[in-house]
Amino acid sequence: MRDILPADKARRERLLAVIRERYLAHGFDEIETPVVEEYDRLHAGIGGDNEKLSYNILRRGLDAEAIRAGADDPAALSDLGLRYDLTVPLARFYASNRGQLPAVFRAIQIGPVWRAERPQKGRYRQFVQCDIDIMGDDSARAEAELIVASLDALAALGLEGASVRINDRRVLDWMLDAFGFAADERPGVLITIDKLDKIGPDGIVAELRERGATASAVEAFDAYLRRPQTMEYNPYGEAQIRKALPENAPDEIVAHLVGIGEAVAAGAGSDAEIPLVFDPFLVRGMGYYTGTIFELAHPSVSYSLGGGGRYDGMIGRFLGQQIPAVGFSLGFERLADLLEPQSDAGAQAIVLVHDADVPLAELIAHKTALMEHGRVRLERRVKNFKGLLDRSAADGYTAFATVSAGAAVGALEIKPLA
Repeated sequence: MRDILPADKARRERLLAVIRERYLAHGFDEIETPVVEEYDRLHAGIGGDNEKLSYNILRRGLDAEAIRAGADDPAALSDLGLRYDLTVPLARFYASNRGQLPAVFRAIQIGPVWRAERPQKGRYRQFVQCDIDIMGDDSARAEAELIVASLDALAALGLEGASVRINDRRVLDWMLDAFGFAADERPGVLITIDKLDKIGPDGIVAELRERGATASAVEAFDAYLRRPQTMEYNPYGEAQIRKALPENAPDEIVAHLVGIGEAVAAGAGSDAEIPLVFDPFLVRGMGYYTGTIFELAHPSVSYSLGGGGRYDGMIGRFLGQQIPAVGFSLGFERLADLLEPQSDAGAQAIVLVHDADVPLAELIAHKTALMEHGRVRLERRVKNFKGLLDRSAADGYTAFATVSAGAAVGALEIKPLA
């Protein structure tokens, strides 16, 4: 968890303003949910490993003896917890407020979440997520809207050339069934397959054998990984998808993926390359995904900049009725480390450096007049004048003016800091 200094806070807010503006332009509406959710909801078996990283809140009124007695049972000690993502709270929000929402609801959620991570570069215990979700639409239109809006937000931030790796959890289930993996071993098999880009085919096969996975299934999967493949360019579409899969892939799932590509292509323009790449080994670890899954990639970095997927079964846990839902989350902390937002060239941030004897009423009059042009901060003149200006520039100020007692309001000379 970090302190955010003023200049960095301003930079982050400029990035968030761009993201919000583009998402609003695509017809999404912003909501807000509490940072605290019920313990049972956060530990319902749908959050994957994130449930193990959640921060729990002790029940009120417990004394030391009760805490010692319940040391081995977190559920007995906690009834609330800090949210570890924005999707579980959204599902509860939709179930609670459905009567006041449109049949197809497009939501924006931007806010902090908490996970007891091992801190490292780009991974924090408190971080901001930027999510958009669509509930009530089970068609490819929903995925396409999310992808187009997210790519548009990145382009508005100045990050051109991004693409989306896409797969479907139903494809993964079908593949594992076709290879012969038993249903009860598939969650572990998926955890291993998710490491393909890190440990390669040999490492995947070795780990599957160490797990004790069905030997014939491992052999079939190994042969599939090593099958001859041509290297010619294939645009995203049915031919590319079927070529990447074993024979007889389910027509319904392939058609859904193709439909997403056609819609995204329409949003990109007729002359643009479809910014989608089918990846049959994309897994994503969240236990609530039921269909399409995707990750945001950019050639400038080796890690993903966001991702999401379809979670049609989650809202039904709270509502008692199945509601289709799909979401996309931008990795804001990674984007904030990567990007420098464009400054507003038309607005100024002015430091008004005044002598100690300037009357307060004159200072406020000067400040009020200058605020018509942008931000204004009052600073008393000090011996280290250059240091004062350097610090002001580091805080994001772009200009300065000096004022002495009796100076005419509106007649100060504004000078650039750079």
